[in-house]
Amino acid sequence: MKIKLAICPAAVLVAVAATWPAAYAQDSSAVRGMAATCANCHGTDGRSVGTVAGLAGVDKAYMAQQMKDFKTGKRPGTIMHQLAKGYTDEQIEQMAAYFAAQKK
Repeated sequence: MKIKLAICPAAVLVAVAATWPAAYAQDSSAVRGMAATCANCHGTDGRSVGTVAGLAGVDKAYMAQQMKDFKTGKRPGTIMHQLAKGYTDEQIEQMAAYFAAQKK
């Protein structure tokens, strides 16, 4: 009986650890955190005040495709191809949805 009790907490810990990354990625604060990395060039919440394109209100599918093109090298860039390689396709989709929902 003691063995079952010792295994049960370990099994729960393994199950939680296995699902944590997916649950964390869905968290809106995590998506905002990823999107915040774009602020230096594209402005807070994607509202650019300079010559770099703004991301706020950009169509989700268009933005996701552009990021994936940077990631694969299909679209050339100065820094974007390096940054895009740091995100999974799922993270790119989440950030594209975040910026699409922002007001211009």
